[in-house]
Amino acid sequence: MASRRTAFIPYNPKTILNKAKRADHWFWTRYSAYPYIGCQYGCVFCYCREQKYSPYDNPDDFAYVIKVKENAPDLLRRALSRAPVDLVFTGDYQPAERKFEVSRRMLEVCRDLGFPVFVLERSPLVLRDLDLIQAINARAPSVVAFSIISTPDSPNFDKIRQMEHLAPPPEKRFAAMEEFAKAGILTGTCMMPILPGLCDDEANLEAVVRRTAEHGGRFVLASSLTLSDQQRTYFFDVLRARFPDLLGLYQRIYPPKSYAPADYPWRKIALKIRELCEKYGIRDRVPRPIIPGDKRALNKRIVERLADQAYALELNGESSYRVWAYRKAAWAVEDLEQDIGLVYRTMGLKGLQSIPNIGPSLGREVARLISVMDGQ
Repeated sequence: MASRRTAFIPYNPKTILNKAKRADHWFWTRYSAYPYIGCQYGCVFCYCREQKYSPYDNPDDFAYVIKVKENAPDLLRRALSRAPVDLVFTGDYQPAERKFEVSRRMLEVCRDLGFPVFVLERSPLVLRDLDLIQAINARAPSVVAFSIISTPDSPNFDKIRQMEHLAPPPEKRFAAMEEFAKAGILTGTCMMPILPGLCDDEANLEAVVRRTAEHGGRFVLASSLTLSDQQRTYFFDVLRARFPDLLGLYQRIYPPKSYAPADYPWRKIALKIRELCEKYGIRDRVPRPIIPGDKRALNKRIVERLADQAYALELNGESSYRVWAYRKAAWAVEDLEQDIGLVYRTMGLKGLQSIPNIGPSLGREVARLISVMDGQ
């Protein structure tokens, strides 16, 4: 398969912008727009081979048949011109971008219309557009994160690099991260996915966190591997052919019809990453970018605190009821059209408790957060 030539297919979709009701609690993005379908890097573990993301019947085509959305910038301009300003997940700097420059033209749209961006990359090619991202960031704080799951310190580095196929070495991604940090742009690592038996040893976890901090990154956001439909079949076929020593482990952790790992100490690993981030002075969550002049900036900072608390409760094994209480309260504050500080100042705790999914206990917690933030 290594000798197979890549085919580039011009493609004109009818729509480009995916809209959510509210920002997610992971990347803080509300919109997403992608310039290509398929990826030349061809990472073995990539979830984008799943049927809901990939149009290819043969999952091998994902890395060799690249659909280029030629009209993406025009579609994006029309869609964003009618949308409230919020964070857009966009950009794709696989090798095709050198020739087609669709990502750059989409960033130009975001710059022109004042929309912040979240760019997640495995490629240092994103540095080509540093000037453009700086211009976007000057109006609306943005994020450039790098997908990095291992360093040469890992005893499994050679196997992990084989699974990343053609992705640039992590050293180049860390070097690019440092350039964005020097330019004043929020950056960090998305350690996604952590591969069981390969990336989850303590030495590798610490190396990724340490190098992130050393290169100016301010967070390490981690998640586990997910497997579904044709991507699951593809991944197990690769293990069977190239990494048979790992097959039994993954068959146990991912029994039939399981999407997330069923028998895997994910919480323990996530807590270790949190401990390491504290050690190196960074976070295990992405700080939420707030647009200057946003009339609901306080609301969004409150949402960030509530969502972070929901994540902490989840890691600590608290009841799902408590986790969901914080999560639903965060959604309610996100949906609130009024400034929550004004609600509290004019109506007190009663006003906060009138917000859906905020009862007496969470009302007091939100009141405390408002008082702390007003004093900042």
